[in-house]
Amino acid sequence: MNKLANPLVLIGLALLLLLGSSMIFTVGERERAIKLFLGEITESEYEPGLHFKIPFLERVYKFDRRILTLDVQPERVLTNEKKNVIVDSFIKWKIADSETFYTRLGGIESRANSRLTQFVREGVKDAFGRRTIREVVSSARSSLREEIQASVDQQAENLGIDIIDVRIKKVELPDDVRESVYQRMEKDRAKIAREIRSQGEEEAKKIRASADRIREELLAEAYSTAEQTRGTGDAESARIYAEAYSENPEFYSLYRSLSAYRSAFSGSGDVLLLKPDSEFFKYFNGPVSASQAKP
Repeated sequence: MNKLANPLVLIGLALLLLLGSSMIFTVGERERAIKLFLGEITESEYEPGLHFKIPFLERVYKFDRRILTLDVQPERVLTNEKKNVIVDSFIKWKIADSETFYTRLGGIESRANSRLTQFVREGVKDAFGRRTIREVVSSARSSLREEIQASVDQQAENLGIDIIDVRIKKVELPDDVRESVYQRMEKDRAKIAREIRSQGEEEAKKIRASADRIREELLAEAYSTAEQTRGTGDAESARIYAEAYSENPEFYSLYRSLSAYRSAFSGSGDVLLLKPDSEFFKYFNGPVSASQAKP
């Protein structure tokens, strides 16, 4: 007990513990690590777990293995039409080569963010400068993202960084540009609407003309069929009447005379000039024989 209470022994134990702890380091599953011997990198690939180093001569630097997100501040850029737009974007990246990352950036994450921000802004300016506003906000968005990502990835590779994704969150027009762009877009849409309306009217005329032609053909065909049917009916009616009247000519003559009397006396006139012995009044003078009744 006395030996353990000796201050020199306690100091020695403390030094041993300190030396032992300085020889051991751990690497987590979310970490990358490199080991330097007198400032030179001797090891850059470590598996997660417990590892050893030479105290005071070797130093260990750890970096984040996870995918990191950098939100780039919105910036004004010019399109192919020399119009200003405000672009808001972000980038996802991770450390691919720990040794290169330490050599080029000192292993400092803020330096990496600064360089990546510069790369993204340059890529955005170049890509937007080759496109119009309509292309930027419509169908060209996918190709735009791929182009920016390829440009940033090519530059970031020299820093030991792998670019996972680059996204354009929002593209806005400045207040001084927005109104003029809206007016031009309104004119373009009005022009397209007029063209579509004109095409619709042309198609409508074609449809009406076709419908009128079909209508006239149907009416002509129906009229022809009706006339044929009427002619057939009239012929059949005349045949039936002829057969009926041939059975009794006297009755037929009387019937025709009565029809003539009805037509003559149904008018509004009250004067009728005829000879008394006229054929018209033959049934007023008395019975008519069959020979007299022949029309």
